[in-house]
Amino acid sequence: MTAVVEVERLRMGYGQRVLLDDASFSVQQGEIVALLGGSGSGKSSLMKLLTGLFRPLAGDIRLFGQSIVTATPAERAALQRRIGVMYQQGALFGSLTALQNVRFPLDRFTDLPREARDAIAMLQLDTVEMAAAAHRRPAELSGGMVKRVAIARALALGARLLFLDEPSAGLDPITSANLDETLLDLRERFGLTLVVVTHELDSIFRIADRALMLDAASHRLVADGAPAELRDHCPLPMVRQFFRRQPDHPGGLP
Repeated sequence: MTAVVEVERLRMGYGQRVLLDDASFSVQQGEIVALLGGSGSGKSSLMKLLTGLFRPLAGDIRLFGQSIVTATPAERAALQRRIGVMYQQGALFGSLTALQNVRFPLDRFTDLPREARDAIAMLQLDTVEMAAAAHRRPAELSGGMVKRVAIARALALGARLLFLDEPSAGLDPITSANLDETLLDLRERFGLTLVVVTHELDSIFRIADRALMLDAASHRLVADGAPAELRDHCPLPMVRQFFRRQPDHPGGLP
């Protein structure tokens, strides 16, 4: 297998505040990897580093074998056009239709004729079963539909590496399960690699090949493995507790 994401000795933080230190891991082509951790552990911040939005305090991040940390602005932009990102809550443009939202990256970064851009956007909407809603605006869509349109937009430029920030957040169990199946289908059909920030246990056990757990107290990557293995055999009690959804104290008292 080929590593499409490689992280070495990463230190992440803001000013003097360190969120993650000395973290190393890789993501292989075709894997679905979940980034886990409690509030404040740095999951979303790590995704911003992996996508080149922020720079680490130390260490290196390579996408497709090329450092996004030491890349020139032009090289970084080229790498970013090879990845797709689905932000929390979808982050669609409220004044644009679903079709226009998906077409936006094509409008911005390609010189294709309008007809071709529309055709590609419709194809991506169809890929996530949203073609029938192409001319509806986000306010006219359910939460799950917004997430699907956001995934279609992330795929618009042909990305084969997707970063998804809390894709199941705010969704009912059935809608969340349907979205999980869509992600698995996309991986199967197109060979996608997915890095998913989430704390939804059902989704983690359904879609993730591996899970990486960040710890806010130690600022470390404390676990890396298959979710079921971490739940049943991880030597760290806090990791087993997370996967078993166990409270800290009887009755859930602080």
